[in-house]
Amino acid sequence: MALSQQIRSQIGGLVLAGGRATRMGGVDKGLLTLAGKAMAWHVVQALRPQVSDLFINANRNLEQYRELGHPVVTDLMGDFPGPLAGMASGMRVAKTPYLLTAPCDSPFVPADLAERLHSALAGKNAEISVAGNQGRLEPVFALLDCRLLPSLLEYLNSGGRKIDRWYAQHRMAAVDFSDNPRAFLNLNTPEELAAVELELKCAQAMRQAV
Repeated sequence: MALSQQIRSQIGGLVLAGGRATRMGGVDKGLLTLAGKAMAWHVVQALRPQVSDLFINANRNLEQYRELGHPVVTDLMGDFPGPLAGMASGMRVAKTPYLLTAPCDSPFVPADLAERLHSALAGKNAEISVAGNQGRLEPVFALLDCRLLPSLLEYLNSGGRKIDRWYAQHRMAAVDFSDNPRAFLNLNTPEELAAVELELKCAQAMRQAV
Protein backbone atom coordinates (compact mmCIF):
# COMPACT_ATOMS: atom_id res chain seq x y z
CA MET A 1 0.00 0.00 0.00
CA ALA A 2 1.36 3.43 -0.94
CA LEU A 3 2.10 5.96 1.75
CA SER A 4 -1.05 7.93 2.51
CA GLN A 5 -1.06 11.71 2.42
CA GLN A 6 -1.95 11.73 6.12
CA ILE A 7 1.16 9.71 7.02
CA ARG A 8 3.36 11.64 4.59
CA SER A 9 2.33 14.86 6.31
CA GLN A 10 3.88 13.53 9.53
CA ILE A 11 7.31 12.90 7.99
CA GLY A 12 10.06 15.39 7.21
CA GLY A 13 13.10 14.45 5.17
CA LEU A 14 16.82 15.08 5.65
CA VAL A 15 19.64 14.54 3.16
CA LEU A 16 22.87 13.98 5.10
CA ALA A 17 25.69 15.80 3.29
CA GLY A 18 27.77 17.05 6.20
CA GLY A 19 30.69 14.61 6.25
CA ARG A 20 34.38 15.00 5.46
CA ALA A 21 34.34 12.50 2.55
CA THR A 22 37.89 11.38 3.33
CA ARG A 23 37.72 8.39 0.96
CA MET A 24 36.68 10.74 -1.85
CA GLY A 25 39.77 12.87 -1.24
CA GLY A 26 38.00 15.34 1.02
CA VAL A 27 35.84 16.83 -1.72
CA ASP A 28 32.18 17.55 -1.01
CA LYS A 29 30.58 14.30 -2.16
CA GLY A 30 27.06 15.61 -2.40
CA LEU A 31 28.11 18.09 -5.08
CA LEU A 32 30.01 15.64 -7.28
CA THR A 33 28.10 15.05 -10.49
CA LEU A 34 26.42 11.83 -11.50
CA ALA A 35 24.53 11.73 -14.80
CA GLY A 36 24.95 15.49 -15.05
CA LYS A 37 23.45 16.28 -11.64
CA ALA A 38 24.89 16.65 -8.16
CA MET A 39 24.72 13.40 -6.19
CA ALA A 40 22.65 15.12 -3.52
CA TRP A 41 20.16 16.10 -6.24
CA HIS A 42 19.41 12.43 -6.91
CA VAL A 43 18.70 11.83 -3.21
CA VAL A 44 16.51 14.93 -3.02
CA GLN A 45 14.46 13.67 -5.97
CA ALA A 46 13.99 10.29 -4.29
CA LEU A 47 12.99 11.65 -0.89
CA ARG A 48 10.84 14.61 -1.91
CA PRO A 49 7.74 12.59 -2.94
CA GLN A 50 7.90 10.65 0.34
CA VAL A 51 7.93 13.54 2.83
CA SER A 52 6.05 16.73 3.61
CA ASP A 53 9.12 18.95 3.74
CA LEU A 54 12.80 18.42 3.11
CA PHE A 55 16.08 19.74 4.51
CA ILE A 56 19.72 19.27 3.54
CA ASN A 57 22.37 18.89 6.22
CA ALA A 58 25.67 20.36 5.01
CA ASN A 59 28.71 22.05 6.52
CA ARG A 60 30.41 23.32 3.35
CA ASN A 61 29.32 25.00 0.12
CA LEU A 62 26.01 25.98 1.66
CA GLU A 63 24.91 28.20 -1.21
CA GLN A 64 25.40 25.40 -3.72
CA TYR A 65 23.26 23.10 -1.63
CA ARG A 66 20.58 25.79 -1.34
CA GLU A 67 20.42 25.80 -5.12
CA LEU A 68 18.85 22.34 -4.87
CA GLY A 69 15.74 24.13 -3.65
CA HIS A 70 15.51 23.20 0.02
CA PRO A 71 16.63 24.73 3.34
CA VAL A 72 20.14 23.85 4.48
CA VAL A 73 20.97 23.14 8.13
CA THR A 74 24.47 22.83 9.54
CA ASP A 75 25.65 20.56 12.35
CA LEU A 76 24.91 21.74 15.86
CA MET A 77 28.59 21.30 16.71
CA GLY A 78 31.75 21.81 14.70
CA ASP A 79 34.58 19.56 13.50
CA PHE A 80 32.39 17.15 11.52
CA PRO A 81 31.14 15.01 14.43
CA GLY A 82 29.27 12.54 12.22
CA PRO A 83 25.73 11.75 11.04
CA LEU A 84 24.11 11.91 14.46
CA ALA A 85 24.89 15.63 14.64
CA GLY A 86 23.21 16.12 11.28
CA MET A 87 20.20 14.14 12.45
CA ALA A 88 19.97 16.31 15.56
CA SER A 89 20.02 19.45 13.41
CA GLY A 90 17.25 18.03 11.25
CA MET A 91 15.14 17.00 14.22
CA ARG A 92 15.49 20.47 15.70
CA VAL A 93 14.11 22.25 12.62
CA ALA A 94 11.57 19.63 11.57
CA LYS A 95 7.92 20.61 11.92
CA THR A 96 6.82 16.97 11.72
CA PRO A 97 6.67 14.19 14.33
CA TYR A 98 9.11 12.05 12.35
CA LEU A 99 12.28 12.58 10.33
CA LEU A 100 13.39 10.37 7.43
CA THR A 101 17.12 10.43 6.71
CA ALA A 102 19.31 9.29 3.82
CA PRO A 103 22.93 10.04 2.83
CA CYS A 104 23.90 12.23 -0.11
CA ASP A 105 26.09 9.55 -1.71
CA SER A 106 23.41 6.90 -2.28
CA PRO A 107 21.69 7.72 -5.58
CA PHE A 108 19.30 4.74 -5.58
CA VAL A 109 17.20 5.56 -2.50
CA PRO A 110 14.08 3.34 -2.55
CA ALA A 111 10.82 5.00 -3.53
CA ASP A 112 9.12 3.09 -0.69
CA LEU A 113 11.67 3.90 2.02
CA ALA A 114 9.31 6.06 4.09
CA GLU A 115 6.38 3.68 3.61
CA ARG A 116 8.21 0.61 4.84
CA LEU A 117 10.05 2.31 7.68
CA HIS A 118 6.87 3.96 8.95
CA SER A 119 4.96 0.67 8.78
CA ALA A 120 7.61 -1.01 10.95
CA LEU A 121 7.76 1.93 13.36
CA ALA A 122 4.00 1.87 13.92
CA GLY A 123 3.62 -1.91 13.85
CA LYS A 124 6.34 -2.55 16.42
CA ASN A 125 5.71 0.52 18.60
CA ALA A 126 9.28 1.62 17.90
CA GLU A 127 10.95 5.01 18.20
CA ILE A 128 13.46 4.40 15.42
CA SER A 129 13.18 2.23 12.33
CA VAL A 130 16.28 1.42 10.31
CA ALA A 131 16.73 -0.12 6.88
CA GLY A 132 18.80 -3.25 6.49
CA ASN A 133 20.06 -5.55 3.78
CA GLN A 134 20.69 -9.26 4.32
CA GLY A 135 21.06 -8.86 8.07
CA ARG A 136 23.28 -5.77 7.89
CA LEU A 137 21.84 -2.49 9.13
CA GLU A 138 22.14 0.68 7.05
CA PRO A 139 21.87 3.08 9.99
CA VAL A 140 21.76 6.39 8.11
CA PHE A 141 18.62 5.22 6.27
CA ALA A 142 16.30 5.74 9.20
CA LEU A 143 12.99 7.09 10.41
CA LEU A 144 13.33 8.87 13.76
CA ASP A 145 10.77 10.02 16.30
CA CYS A 146 11.65 13.70 16.77
CA ARG A 147 10.76 13.45 20.46
CA LEU A 148 14.14 11.72 20.83
CA LEU A 149 15.99 14.99 20.23
CA PRO A 150 16.75 15.64 23.96
CA SER A 151 18.18 12.12 24.26
CA LEU A 152 20.29 12.61 21.14
CA LEU A 153 21.62 15.97 22.30
CA GLU A 154 22.54 14.49 25.69
CA TYR A 155 24.39 11.66 23.94
CA LEU A 156 26.28 14.04 21.64
CA ASN A 157 27.16 16.44 24.44
CA SER A 158 28.58 13.56 26.46
CA GLY A 159 30.96 12.80 23.60
CA GLY A 160 28.97 10.00 22.02
CA ARG A 161 29.39 9.57 18.27
CA LYS A 162 28.58 5.93 17.51
CA ILE A 163 25.21 5.79 15.82
CA ASP A 164 24.48 2.18 16.76
CA ARG A 165 25.12 2.85 20.46
CA TRP A 166 22.57 5.64 20.54
CA TYR A 167 20.05 3.57 18.59
CA ALA A 168 20.50 0.78 21.14
CA GLN A 169 19.18 3.09 23.87
CA HIS A 170 15.75 3.19 22.23
CA ARG A 171 13.07 0.92 20.80
CA MET A 172 14.28 0.10 17.31
CA ALA A 173 12.76 -1.81 14.41
CA ALA A 174 14.86 -3.17 11.53
CA VAL A 175 13.34 -3.37 8.05
CA ASP A 176 14.72 -5.82 5.49
CA PHE A 177 15.27 -4.35 2.03
CA SER A 178 17.15 -7.34 0.61
CA ASP A 179 14.58 -7.41 -2.21
CA ASN A 180 16.27 -4.20 -3.45
CA PRO A 181 20.01 -4.91 -3.09
CA ARG A 182 21.12 -1.73 -4.88
CA ALA A 183 19.06 0.52 -2.63
CA PHE A 184 21.92 1.38 -0.28
CA LEU A 185 24.81 1.47 -2.73
CA ASN A 186 26.95 4.39 -1.58
CA LEU A 187 29.69 5.97 -3.64
CA ASN A 188 32.68 6.56 -1.39
CA THR A 189 35.55 6.65 -3.88
CA PRO A 190 36.20 8.19 -7.31
CA GLU A 191 36.36 4.67 -8.75
CA GLU A 192 32.90 3.78 -7.42
CA LEU A 193 31.47 7.00 -8.78
CA ALA A 194 33.05 6.41 -12.19
CA ALA A 195 31.70 2.85 -12.33
CA VAL A 196 28.11 3.95 -11.66
CA GLU A 197 28.48 6.84 -14.12
CA LEU A 198 29.53 4.37 -16.81
CA GLU A 199 26.70 2.03 -15.90
CA LEU A 200 24.11 4.78 -16.22
CA LYS A 201 25.52 5.93 -19.56
CA CYS A 202 25.38 2.38 -20.91
CA ALA A 203 21.80 1.97 -19.72
CA GLN A 204 20.81 5.24 -21.36
CA ALA A 205 22.49 4.21 -24.63
CA MET A 206 20.59 0.92 -24.60
CA ARG A 207 17.27 2.70 -24.07
CA GLN A 208 17.97 5.07 -26.94
CA ALA A 209 18.88 2.19 -29.20
CA VAL A 210 15.58 0.39 -28.66
